[in-house]
Amino acid sequence: MAKRMTIRDIAALAGVSKTTVSRVLNNRPDVDAETRERVMKVVEEHGFVPSVAASTLAGRSRLIGALIPELTWPLIPEIMHGVAEVIAQTDYELVLYSVNDRNHQKDRSEILERILERKLVAGLLAIYPGQSTEYLEKLQRQGFPVVILDDQATPSERIPWVSADQRNGAYEATRYLVRLGHRRIAHIRGPLEYQVSHDRFRGYCDALAEAQIMVEPQLIETGDFTLSSGQLCAERLLTLDQRPTAIFAANDLMAQGVYFAAQSLGLRVPEEVTVVGFDDVLFASLMQPPLTTVRQPLDEMGRSAIELLLRMIETPSLPYEWKWSVSERNLSRSVFITHKTHVVVRASCKQLCTPLSLSK
Repeated sequence: MAKRMTIRDIAALAGVSKTTVSRVLNNRPDVDAETRERVMKVVEEHGFVPSVAASTLAGRSRLIGALIPELTWPLIPEIMHGVAEVIAQTDYELVLYSVNDRNHQKDRSEILERILERKLVAGLLAIYPGQSTEYLEKLQRQGFPVVILDDQATPSERIPWVSADQRNGAYEATRYLVRLGHRRIAHIRGPLEYQVSHDRFRGYCDALAEAQIMVEPQLIETGDFTLSSGQLCAERLLTLDQRPTAIFAANDLMAQGVYFAAQSLGLRVPEEVTVVGFDDVLFASLMQPPLTTVRQPLDEMGRSAIELLLRMIETPSLPYEWKWSVSERNLSRSVFITHKTHVVVRASCKQLCTPLSLSK
């Protein structure tokens, strides 16, 4: 069987770079006519067709890219369920790119550069992009449709962003604990490079301030959204001379770690320590006891994010800022869609003898 031609082969035969061949194949305007003709002659002589579907070469791509962290992240299945439901009603197909912050910075950059240069997809939904945000802004500046779902390391004022009301969700969770009578309420934050970690911490502080409870530094720990970090943080909190009566973890995985820490120390949930999480992932209701947590409407967030991206793709002729501005009076700001959160009360919380009554 003859060897399949590659872009590298075409570039060598035409005496140009791989990038130039890619630009010619994608009808980029920044290639002179003579070079374009030389490349296309080689392409035609060898019957070369890139690995991308031939229909993509003939016109606009019918592929939508989803940039995601590891598939093992517990939030991803529900988000992608909402995305898939919308995609199923269109003639687009979904392509997944898994990029996480453990990847080398160059690797992330190269993946995103290929997405733009080769027009592999018509637009990109970036889910929890973390450190990739700067590259996404570069794509967006070049006219490539991008929507971010939830957190990024540095919030962007330019890229449309879909999230949940993180601060209010954390406020409501902490306020619920205060209403149960808890005053020594610990908080396990997420990684400080994530905006959600700061928003959830601020919500926690808001509720304590409202109840005139001081924020005690020894009751604040910082994890990394993993079960093991939640367990380590909780072990430190639960071995204090005056341990907290309640722990609010910034996500459900760390809350599960609190359960493990309590068990290892011979403490019972909720009899000796109350626990609240954040996210309401699938396993939260299956924990023993079932976990009280803040529900993010992940399915709905996925649907609204992909719907916004499809609108951007289908109406490319309209000015970007005008289309997606928050209002006609503020044309320079991108869309920022915030979904409501709510506390899902389960069996991981105990009411103390002297609950506080809040007027609000």
